[in-house]
Amino acid sequence: MNDWSLGVVESHFADIIWANQPLSTQNLVQLCESELQWKRTTTYTVLKRLAERGLFRNEGGQVTALISRDEFYARRSEQFVEESFGGSLPAFLAAFAARKSLTEDEVAEIRRLIEEV
Repeated sequence: MNDWSLGVVESHFADIIWANQPLSTQNLVQLCESELQWKRTTTYTVLKRLAERGLFRNEGGQVTALISRDEFYARRSEQFVEESFGGSLPAFLAAFAARKSLTEDEVAEIRRLIEEV
């Protein structure tokens, strides 16, 4: 199973790529310098790590995503439910609803989403 977790800084880095792709490595270095106060080497190190994990590709100085932001977070959610609730979505929803009261609108939206599947 892939590890679909990212740290806070890695998430910010990934969001920079998702928001600006495709982009050159030079442009990515500039964005990371501006937004994260990173040096070029740090940008390349984190890019390489996330590329090895199958999120991004750096080919010919061009950075692109191999997986969309939405797909990444969907897989991350699936991994959380699998690890924490034995893959049981009803168990997850029961645990969630026990701590946070759902509004009628939220319940209706959940029903609508389930019916669409």
